Amino acid sequence: MFGKSIFLWLFLVVGSIVFSGSAGVSQAAETTVVVKKRHTVGLEMKWTWDGKTPAFGRAASSPSRVEVSRADFLVSGLALRREDGTWLESQDWYAYFKGAESRARAVIEGVPGQVYTAMRFQVGVDGAVDKSDPNSWPAGHALHPLVNGLHWGWQGGYIFMALEGHYQKNDGVDGGFSYHLAGAKQNMQVLLEGTLDLTAGGTVGLEFDLARVLGGVKPYVFGESTHSRDGDARAETLRARVEKSFRLTGVAPEIWQDPAVVGAVAPDAPKQAGTPWLMHISSRMPKVALPADNVPTQEGVDLGERLFNDTRLSMNGTQSCASCHDRKAAFTDPGRRFSLGAEGREGTRNAMPLFNLAWQQEFFWDGRVKRLRDQVLMPIQDPVEMHESLENAVRKLSGEKSYQDDFARVFGDEKITPERAGLVLEQFLFTLVSQDSVFDQALLGRRKLTPVEQRGLELFITEFDPARNLRGADCFHCHGGALFSSQGFANNGLDASPGAGRRAVTGLEADLGKFRVPSLRNIALTAPYMHDGRFATLEEVIDHYDHGVQRTATLDPNLAKHPEAGLGLTSSDKSALVAFLKTLTDPAFAGASAAAETASHPAAEAGVPPSFLSKPDSKRLHP
Repeated sequence: MFGKSIFLWLFLVVGSIVFSGSAGVSQAAETTVVVKKRHTVGLEMKWTWDGKTPAFGRAASSPSRVEVSRADFLVSGLALRREDGTWLESQDWYAYFKGAESRARAVIEGVPGQVYTAMRFQVGVDGAVDKSDPNSWPAGHALHPLVNGLHWGWQGGYIFMALEGHYQKNDGVDGGFSYHLAGAKQNMQVLLEGTLDLTAGGTVGLEFDLARVLGGVKPYVFGESTHSRDGDARAETLRARVEKSFRLTGVAPEIWQDPAVVGAVAPDAPKQAGTPWLMHISSRMPKVALPADNVPTQEGVDLGERLFNDTRLSMNGTQSCASCHDRKAAFTDPGRRFSLGAEGREGTRNAMPLFNLAWQQEFFWDGRVKRLRDQVLMPIQDPVEMHESLENAVRKLSGEKSYQDDFARVFGDEKITPERAGLVLEQFLFTLVSQDSVFDQALLGRRKLTPVEQRGLELFITEFDPARNLRGADCFHCHGGALFSSQGFANNGLDASPGAGRRAVTGLEADLGKFRVPSLRNIALTAPYMHDGRFATLEEVIDHYDHGVQRTATLDPNLAKHPEAGLGLTSSDKSALVAFLKTLTDPAFAGASAAAETASHPAAEAGVPPSFLSKPDSKRLHP
């Protein structure tokens, strides 16, 4: 048997594979295969629509004028058929592919160099993996929920394939569709015949033809969503189509690198001293990989917190980072739509909360910065905010002996630079982890949710599909999982003429009006809401999603699929949603004021979780 291993490249690789002999192959046959030279082989996926490369977010060539904005899927169980008809099977191999994000590559390790006559794989995962704890997978693994973005979160189970987008109805009104295939019965089996000459390795080309799946589908007739439950004819139709939508396109001689990292030069890791900071992160949270060149230390975190609260970082000594990020309000600027700068100028964006930043990959409402250490220095220089030059800020800090000593304890010498200031601020912010809300305690059986809160949870995780007697608030698509955020960017229908948003960063029209999807943790403490702070209360936010969504070309498909008349939530439904959202407050994180707000929740009997959570209703938990 071939050895078992996993080979993962962060950013470059989306999957890896090691082969073993298939069941029934004799030891002699196995030995014959083993002596062949092994190679690394690549897989490269290409999305097409009738042979043409689709522009995600734009109309495809179909009578129904379908626009596909998402075509993501998981793949497992890859195997290659030898010329003698036996199969070379993989062990513990998984990959994920994302069409709109060009996550199109996976790596196969240890492939014996020879000619193969077919390839097969599953779109999906087996039942045991589907039921496994998603937070048990290491950071960077293809099954990590934040890597693939294809897990239902604490509801359980992976989404095997997600197809989302927009379409135009006969009356010209824009609609949305959201087809998610999941569950053991939706595990799709793909068999591709064709000669694959891998005697010297190379990259196997694969094509996924969206037209074979969505061509001719008119969502207003077919239906705008799937739920992958027993008896879901829509899901069965799409599953059968997916199995016939892949083809082999040949073998290229190279293993391709991701263009995003080609030529990138990693900075030299700074010299650091001090005592490692012990991060306390619950196993219920996704695993996280902190940057290897800036692992938090006790001294670094303490220095970062000191800088965070130092008003000398502003041009006139009146403002610190903490001035606009109050811990009691989950590090937001409570009650203000827009914060005031050191000179009294008003900004243009609502101050974002600061917690669970270690899981974030882009910062600011539009995601224009990739590293937290870079983001923290920008408000210091912004003329509307602290309005100070980095050089002058460093000069002020360097004149104080205690700061020299603090930097020496972290970096080994007394030199103070903007880069080092950014690193220690990053270390401090990494430690701001919120994970112990009333809801978390209910999951652990330490508290009980009230009947109203449980009703709010039910609405939160239930899709809106009256045709199937589902009348939920449909919140979980963007705010599911332990982080209560998809970690992406979305147009949530605030305006008929949306602002640039994410488009200002990417230049893509498909990103018009898209802003970061914020976490709902501590949401009761972080008013006002939205990127521009337009809503003062949670009730106003719920009213917006119930009946105030403005339809535009880039509206998130999970909102576009709702009827124009809205969700029709009752006043009691809305009250229940607010009650549930308040259970996401983390009193240990936000301090005494938050603790007082949550004191009325009764403690649960030891080890007994709330009834709704202990006996999940599959009709609600698996849309």
